[in-house]
Amino acid sequence: MRFLAVIFLLMFMWACSPRSFILKQVTKSEEELHHHVGFALYDPQDKKFLIQHQSDQYFTPASNTKIFTLFASLNLLGDSVTAFRYLPLGDSLIFWGMGDPSFLYKNAYQSGKAYQFLQSFPGKLYFAATNFYTEPLGPGWAWSDYDSYYSAERSAFPVYGNLVEVKRVGEEFSTTPAYFMEHFTVANQQRNREEVTRGLDDNQLTYFTGKKSNGEWTIPFRSTTDVVIDLLSDTLKREVLEAPILISAEAKTLKSVPVDSLYKVMMQDSDNFIAEQLLLQCAALVSDSLKPANAIKYVTEKWLADLPDKPRWVDGSGLSRFNLFTPRSIVVLWDKIYALVPQERLFSLLAVGGQSGTIKNWYKNDTPYIFGKTGSLNNNHILSGYLRTRTGRILIFSFMNNNYLAPTNEVRKRMEEVLLTIYNKY
Repeated sequence: MRFLAVIFLLMFMWACSPRSFILKQVTKSEEELHHHVGFALYDPQDKKFLIQHQSDQYFTPASNTKIFTLFASLNLLGDSVTAFRYLPLGDSLIFWGMGDPSFLYKNAYQSGKAYQFLQSFPGKLYFAATNFYTEPLGPGWAWSDYDSYYSAERSAFPVYGNLVEVKRVGEEFSTTPAYFMEHFTVANQQRNREEVTRGLDDNQLTYFTGKKSNGEWTIPFRSTTDVVIDLLSDTLKREVLEAPILISAEAKTLKSVPVDSLYKVMMQDSDNFIAEQLLLQCAALVSDSLKPANAIKYVTEKWLADLPDKPRWVDGSGLSRFNLFTPRSIVVLWDKIYALVPQERLFSLLAVGGQSGTIKNWYKNDTPYIFGKTGSLNNNHILSGYLRTRTGRILIFSFMNNNYLAPTNEVRKRMEEVLLTIYNKY
């Protein structure tokens, strides 16, 4: 009888433990919303997992892929990104783009160094695009998103973030850059909503009347070599020519903006364009071409071979549904980053619950307790990062939700309940 009483007491204590209660919260959400949930909670001080639910299963990570891009960049890029490489030849200058996303991009910090360097060079300018060996759109991206603002093309020398802004004031239209007004037309056709679309294979912009919107649209443009040269000539107010010359080992390097100014936008606002271009920057440092696969292979083999589960990592932003990671591998990656970057700097780069980024309106608390990165695609929502408990303890978590049909806000509410419980119980 005493033995049975002890067993009963232990079972009762386990059932009342924080771990048991949190697992019940996680599985209840999975059962009621009929979707797939993976969860892992890890203590970086004791180097052990506290809670796991399907943490060894693969999930579509969406923008949690940017955590991998951040890790690669932290290890490779130093304190500033590279604007371009250049080679003076007599009275001429040949320059090769290195994927710097900041050049005239409104969402990025502007140092002006690259612009001033090119604008003030006394001789002729020649742009060479011979080091770009990848498709403008990534593998597994939705083709129909080609004219959506979050799907800007990848390129060697992006200008204006490879985006064009269209504005309507009354009956008057304008584009930024102004270069694209020559590609703008107003259709004699009405749609359900007012919109501006772009041609699939060109930069033709077409306005359709409809139910009025706010009169502003942001659309990716096709970033061909000719378009880059035209845009540079237009904005620098001087002629830029093409030079189909392979990059020279003697080429010099011009540095651009501080890396943290880009990391912050990538991680807090989930900027896909910056993520893709940073991965191109990494590729340029480990190979002779701007090819994301080169960076992914190098980083995976050099620093990520010890992840619990081999990642399927194909792009920089997470737009691709080909990416596949497990919750426990994401947690281990966060642990590597935590060991690499001082906490004050790291947390300043991330979205903060109730305060900044994509979780500004969620996970509110008198004392911020969630510092991390979201990921969202249709029917998928992810959050992972660091949780600072009521007692000040730092834990690492990954919460992955795939293939649900419920409203995303309902999924977020369930996640918030679980993470708040951890905050209070640990």
